[in-house]
Amino acid sequence: MRTSVAFTVARRYLFAKKSQNVINIISAISAAGVMVATAALVIVLSVFNGLNGLVQGLFGSFDPDYLIVPKEGKSFVADSVMIDRLRGVEGVRAVSAEVMDNALVRYGKRQVPATVLGVDGEYGEVTDIDSIIIEGTFRAGQCCIGAILADQLGVSSNVFVPTVTFYAPKRVGKVNMANPEKSFVEHVLRVSGTFMVQQSDYDGKYILADIGMARDLFCYTDSDVTSIAVRGRLSEDGQKEVEAMLGGGVRVLDKWHQHESFFRMMQVEKLMSFLILLFIVIIAAFNIIGSLSMLIFEKKESIGVLRSMGAERGLVTRIFLYEGWLVSVGGALLGLVLGVLMVLAQEKWGIVGFGSGEDYIVSSYPVELMWSDVVLTFVSVIVLAVVAAYYPVRVIVRKYYEGRDS
Repeated sequence: MRTSVAFTVARRYLFAKKSQNVINIISAISAAGVMVATAALVIVLSVFNGLNGLVQGLFGSFDPDYLIVPKEGKSFVADSVMIDRLRGVEGVRAVSAEVMDNALVRYGKRQVPATVLGVDGEYGEVTDIDSIIIEGTFRAGQCCIGAILADQLGVSSNVFVPTVTFYAPKRVGKVNMANPEKSFVEHVLRVSGTFMVQQSDYDGKYILADIGMARDLFCYTDSDVTSIAVRGRLSEDGQKEVEAMLGGGVRVLDKWHQHESFFRMMQVEKLMSFLILLFIVIIAAFNIIGSLSMLIFEKKESIGVLRSMGAERGLVTRIFLYEGWLVSVGGALLGLVLGVLMVLAQEKWGIVGFGSGEDYIVSSYPVELMWSDVVLTFVSVIVLAVVAAYYPVRVIVRKYYEGRDS
């Protein structure tokens, strides 16, 4: 009952005409500040979500759903029988063995270091490599080069039978100082295509090649692999089953853990942006405190009337607290609506673009609305407003409430 009375009086104070118009102006500015800060929080968090989704989509064309890598060393043994057993695990749709290491690549008079990823015929089933081929095709027994790397070498799959030469040091044995060339393994492959992930870490680094050639180049046996790519959806139990199946000396990395450092950096940037914008909310909350202080001063006569009618100090305090919360909640709700509408408009129409005349991955800023961010924003804004207003209102009300006894 007392809560209902306090809320009713607070709502009346909020919308009633004040003797000093500046109080209305400050209250409106306070609500507008909360609204703008709340909308900014929703928009900024959605932009980070969009960037995160965009990068995941770019990585997803090259990276598998899961990558099995050794816990120690560079390689482990996984023969054809083991690969077939992996295909039988629940949730696994396709499996591809991989051998990866660094080599020197030469085409004509140009030579550059590169990472050679040897894959088998199932690689196209575990990744969407065909979607990022921009020239030629990806064929077994040949190689497909990243776009930046191809440009550095000056090689094009459109050239009649272009071939590149791979050099890698032998993994076993001693270097023959009298004839150092004998310490390197050499292989020649035809270039069948060029791919573009639109990420320099991929386009300027990787060459996809036949796994048999990669094993010969890096001196591995037919059962050695440096990783196994898996497409599908594995539960935690399924991942543990795979690790146990391979002797417990491997780890199963999902897409997040394959680029853990990058996604952690994105999370930190998102958190820091969230905290910085919360400072704006705190500033808006101080504006609310200012408007409440002026309102309490104006209503000091009303406080005396309420006290004479038997109203306790706690009831009077709740009246002004509720008024501050009404301003905060009203501003936060309007900000949420504004922020959500702007994000949805950007998703559909791409209103804010990157300009014209330049080559960009996307034409407009990527955004993705997550309702968990909306809820987090609303709760954070309300909690800050409540905490900021509670102590000052209680102190000021006590001053005027007890001042009537003197």
